[in-house]
Amino acid sequence: MAARSLAIRVFVVLISCFLCACGSGAEQDKSASSASGSQSAQTESDAQGGQASAQIPSSPEQGGMLVRGLIGEPSNLLSPLASDSASMEVTSMLYVSLVRYNKDIELEPYAAKSYEVLDGGKRLRFVLRQGILWQDGQELTADDVEFTWRMMVDPKTPTAYSENYKRVKEFRKIDRYTFEIVYDKPFAKALVSWAMDIMPKHILQGENLMNTRYSRNPVGAGPFVLKEWKAGQSLVLAANPQYFLGRPHLDGIAFKIIPDSAAMFLELESQNLDYMGLSPQQYLFQTKGPSWEQNFKKFKYLSFGYNFVGWNFKKKLFQDKRVRQALAYGVNTDAVIKGVYMGFAEPTVGPYKPGTWVYNTKLKPYPYDVAKAKALLAEAGWTDSDGDGVLDKDGKPFSFTILTNQGNEQRIKIATIVQANLKDLGIVVKMRTVEWAAFLKQFLDTANFDAVVMGWTIPQDPDIYNVWHSSKAVAGGLNFIRYSNPQLDELVAKGRDLMDQAERKAVYDRAQEILYEEQPYLFLCVPQALPVVSSRFQNVSTAPAGISHNLEWWWVPKMMQRHTLEP
Repeated sequence: MAARSLAIRVFVVLISCFLCACGSGAEQDKSASSASGSQSAQTESDAQGGQASAQIPSSPEQGGMLVRGLIGEPSNLLSPLASDSASMEVTSMLYVSLVRYNKDIELEPYAAKSYEVLDGGKRLRFVLRQGILWQDGQELTADDVEFTWRMMVDPKTPTAYSENYKRVKEFRKIDRYTFEIVYDKPFAKALVSWAMDIMPKHILQGENLMNTRYSRNPVGAGPFVLKEWKAGQSLVLAANPQYFLGRPHLDGIAFKIIPDSAAMFLELESQNLDYMGLSPQQYLFQTKGPSWEQNFKKFKYLSFGYNFVGWNFKKKLFQDKRVRQALAYGVNTDAVIKGVYMGFAEPTVGPYKPGTWVYNTKLKPYPYDVAKAKALLAEAGWTDSDGDGVLDKDGKPFSFTILTNQGNEQRIKIATIVQANLKDLGIVVKMRTVEWAAFLKQFLDTANFDAVVMGWTIPQDPDIYNVWHSSKAVAGGLNFIRYSNPQLDELVAKGRDLMDQAERKAVYDRAQEILYEEQPYLFLCVPQALPVVSSRFQNVSTAPAGISHNLEWWWVPKMMQRHTLEP
């Protein structure tokens, strides 16, 4: 419940969460930046390596391509219909939204020239920039925004993000570029929700969104357009010469689908990739020496995502709170942080990033306590009645399968630690990995699993309605563990209506207390993002939004341009 890895694409990070195919990786966002900036990442204190600055021209040069890896194939390039990181990494380059976050995570106009918050937050007025063109030459207007809103609230639209738009009472079109959004009552996420990608009315009106060719051949107005998609192999984007902020410096971006992180690293090492997220082992031990220091730049910062083990509430095995608490006590999270992330992670007690205003600092991670875990399991009726070393109840052994996505070595290692720890409690854990697209469609969407090791992005706004409200515990919903708690439902609904941060803090503190007590997820940690970029690329710099906040303005000196876009 995982947009410029993998951390903030505005549409998903602002509006909800999205499922991450990758562990720690290159983050994703769509933030404002200067087209004329030329600061090189080797000047950053937390970046390592880089070409000699004497070789770098003083102003950006056009051309070249960025080659990236994707561990999974996108499910849909109509972004409102997708909830996976692979799709969002691509769509983040294809569309525009009314507002977006800049590099400092401050909301600002994007496709909108201006906006006003009126009537105490119950009315928003937007004025669009004139002259924004879809890639087919049609102008983007208020009609497209209205169409996108109506598409989002249409019951036939297969989207997980409709709730924000169902709050709208009225869409008032004033003229071709001016419109108002009216709400019955103030909505905390009203403005932020319009970071949603705008869809083209003239293309999608009348289309069957469940079976439209535009899910693989999208028409956008963003900095890049889709040029080619070879299923199971690659996607190629080309610079959009009509992009309203100016043509990107790069000619294009190629995404190579490599469903194994070790294989992806070998491609990076051979310089067939320019950009990927490193594992801690790769960051610490496999990217040292003169060649790496000359050819790549490494970065490190706390990511906008957390990893967890989710328990399926359709399975009777996990319906007892004492069992879930026992599992929390029985898994050594410190071992996960040290063994899987080499210390490049921070423990978390809930769905928020440590150090942010909404994080409940009164809650502390469950300690590793085997005796406590065994006591809770016994209290719940799980004992080794036949002396075979495996807990049983009513004649059934405590055994389940933990599922994660293929190619993600970190999650496989997490599952291995969980398996070993729970064996000490008398619990049999089997492991299974599945290819990303099948993992989403055949298992998560249908709740066809026992437990999963997964990751979510962490939204900038603390609203967690789409992931935790019981109304989302349906096929294709983001509450794929099918968790339901009336008190939590009330809190996550109330939090959306409050405008005062202190009042919201109280609500979300209580929501975190419920999740902490109930343990529907075993919350593990927030890993460090460890992206690496070829040192040929300039204007790459860290910011609160990550490193790819200005990816459309990265550039490569002509003498260093290695990959070209074929006509």
